[in-house]
Amino acid sequence: MQAIILAAGEGSRFWPLNQENKSLIKIMGKPLVWYTLNSLKEAGIGDIVIIQGPRKDIEENLKNYNLGMNIRYVVQLEPKGMGNALLQAKDYLDEQFFVLDVTRIDCGEHIELIMEKQKTTGVKVVLLGAKTNNPQLYGILDLEEDRAKGIIEKPGKGKEPSDTKVVGIYFLPKEFLDYYQRVPEKMYAFEDALSLYMKEKEVKVAITDKETPSLKYPWDLFRVARFLLDKYLKSEIDQSAKIAKNVTIEGNVFIGKNTKIFENAVIKGPCYIGDNCVVGTNTLIREYSNLENNVLIGAFAEITRTVFQEDVHVHSGYFGDSIFGKGCRIGAGTVTANVRIDRGEVKSVVKGEKIGTDTDSLGAIIGGNTKVGINCSFMPGKLVGSDCQIGPGSVIFENVEDDTVLFTEFKNVKKKRISS
Repeated sequence: MQAIILAAGEGSRFWPLNQENKSLIKIMGKPLVWYTLNSLKEAGIGDIVIIQGPRKDIEENLKNYNLGMNIRYVVQLEPKGMGNALLQAKDYLDEQFFVLDVTRIDCGEHIELIMEKQKTTGVKVVLLGAKTNNPQLYGILDLEEDRAKGIIEKPGKGKEPSDTKVVGIYFLPKEFLDYYQRVPEKMYAFEDALSLYMKEKEVKVAITDKETPSLKYPWDLFRVARFLLDKYLKSEIDQSAKIAKNVTIEGNVFIGKNTKIFENAVIKGPCYIGDNCVVGTNTLIREYSNLENNVLIGAFAEITRTVFQEDVHVHSGYFGDSIFGKGCRIGAGTVTANVRIDRGEVKSVVKGEKIGTDTDSLGAIIGGNTKVGINCSFMPGKLVGSDCQIGPGSVIFENVEDDTVLFTEFKNVKKKRISS
């Protein structure tokens, strides 16, 4: 069986973590694309075609891993949508194949369900669906029992055809390309071709009750990280790691090579700490935190459910439900507020649109190589671009674009003291 992996998209909604392809974000020392491929391998699928962008960064990155799979690469020169990407791979396609996004890390867990639906119904196209409480965020299926009649993208409240979203794993025949070439070429021509196919032939939906973590917005990385930590994390402390005698380690915790954990630190798993990291004195690292290689956490810091990419340095402060891109430098006293004062849903702004994040706990998400001065505060759900400089004492109430220098101006008031 064959899988076509779509990996050439710009990932504009994934800003500020889209300096490189989002599938190259690391969790537990491996890029997300590795987990997608491994999931397919576990499901018995070893013939892979990856459609990547002209940078060929995925192909270059995967040279570091021996997956034991037949992987071929195709370049999509411009991000013209899923259908155009599939068209680039037409010379490699089998008669039937799976199509999925490169960050579909759970894909292997649904293959059997999809194949069972295909075998029992005899149809050539099967989609994967899942129930959702937030249909306004997804493509929603118009269903007649298990038959798909159409897909409504982000329906308005009260206009939802069902409560079943399209998950993004498709089982298609090669003849689907004929339908794609019958619709006008545009970004969402794949969906148009699918709708055309539904009008002329039967399309079935296999509905899963399993978790289906996707990676559309940057905060989706938290659900992805939780899924991967629950599935793959194994307790291990490398022999070369140096752990002070009075350090507390609880639960499922991985600590890599040459990492140093100083006095009175507390680490509560599940938690991953990579190679050559430093965790300072009296620091607390709580569940579902992920520290990639060469991360330095200073003394007196509290970290919870936060993802650090490689080579991030932070000092004292509170870092909750936050993400830091590669190479960030964060000054002492920094606080990422992760809960609204009214405890409501945190909203964020993506491409100029304020949207709900479906969570009441979300801190800051900061792009790579950004430097933050001492005593800075970030309000919940704020996004800061890459290569920024945030001056000391700043309070971030709104998103900060890439390559921005931001300082908060202060006014000193001096008065003569009046003696009583």
